Amino acid sequence: MNHRGTRVLRLDALARVEGEAALHLRVEGDTVAETRLRIYEPPRFFEAFLTGRGHTEPPDITARICGICPVAYQMSACRAIEDACGVTVDGPLAELRRLLYCGEWIESHTLHIYLLHAPDFLGHADMVGLARDQRAAVERGLRLKQAGNAILEQLGGRPIHPVNVRVGGFYRTPAPAELRPLAERLRQARDDALETVRWVAAFDFPDAVCDHDLLALCAPGRYAIDFGTPAVMTVQSGSPALREFALSDFEHHVQEGQVPHSTALTATLDGRRYLTGPLARYAINGQWLCPVAAEAAREAGLGDPATGTLCDNPFRSVVVRAVEVVHAVEEALRVIDAYEQPPRPAVDVSPRKAVGAGATEAPRGLLYHRYALTEDGTLTEARIVPPTAQNQTALEEDVRRAVQARLNRAGPSADDEELTHLCERAIRNHDPCISCAAHFLDLTVERG
Repeated sequence: MNHRGTRVLRLDALARVEGEAALHLRVEGDTVAETRLRIYEPPRFFEAFLTGRGHTEPPDITARICGICPVAYQMSACRAIEDACGVTVDGPLAELRRLLYCGEWIESHTLHIYLLHAPDFLGHADMVGLARDQRAAVERGLRLKQAGNAILEQLGGRPIHPVNVRVGGFYRTPAPAELRPLAERLRQARDDALETVRWVAAFDFPDAVCDHDLLALCAPGRYAIDFGTPAVMTVQSGSPALREFALSDFEHHVQEGQVPHSTALTATLDGRRYLTGPLARYAINGQWLCPVAAEAAREAGLGDPATGTLCDNPFRSVVVRAVEVVHAVEEALRVIDAYEQPPRPAVDVSPRKAVGAGATEAPRGLLYHRYALTEDGTLTEARIVPPTAQNQTALEEDVRRAVQARLNRAGPSADDEELTHLCERAIRNHDPCISCAAHFLDLTVERG
């Protein structure tokens, strides 16, 4: 603190998120005047080097964008290519894809809940400290994550960057007997997932309200994971209003733009700030949760999802993630129980000159791909819109509100350590994947 009352706070790197970024806050008096989330990882040019490749290549290439949610990139890429080629993958192949995606939800959500987010609520700097204090809880989390990884390894060939996924389906499909050991493991995982919901529901949550517009896929009759129609819930006008639009119109509604302080593009939805991810999915699809997950949500204090109850506190997103783990485990068991091996591991996907779009729900939110193909299947254009880039302006606003609420509180002023921790918590609520967005936390606070 200098004689002018200006304070500069720096933290070289944000722990417990994927990737690197910086946050700049300017405080004038008792008001947060400016918030900038600066994603400074270098652009990775995936869209550029997809151009000129064959139509069968995007699933393998885009999987390398993220080591935590590669299936999301593979599935969105497959759906976009298949849309361009006029092919629909259904039946047992579609169900196997959903099973693979459930594996990713289980492992990714569990990693975030136990290793990245829970230490914030329980007063630990990291998972190592948490393990010393709550060894049984951390072991439960590791078992859950291993169950998700087992699904990825069985269907994808390996748990990171799966190699068995292809346009049209898989290179190889398992026999029913090969999935039975997964079912045995998932029944244990169901108990662990339900206990996880009870565990996180008991955390102490700061007061906060999320009134951003919400965007998620919607698939009436099932909780949207691997396909759906984009749906928007507007909550700022009092009574929530829901509307849908065609996936082919995605880029007319979601407009990306560059800001000087970030290598990630930011996005608006019909000119407004918005949020995608678990809070949006729960608001739009909650009524389609399986009975076990719906009951877990009610017991956790999230209200009754069957009535469209919203969770509008971003700090409680950890509870929604835990409920989604329960749903993913139940969905995985359902698919395995009903599975019959298809006659072929993939359907034929012949190229044609066309443009196709695909979207799925990555653990962090809606992931959109669009590809333009020539007659022989060569890609002439690629567009990828990851969830963290879409959420950047909402993240900035959530941080601003959290800091502003702390500044408004009576009592001693916040010191550097407290403000840093508060900003990190607000960012981690949304489990951002910074590297995906770059196609935290070095924190600077200016006071005047």
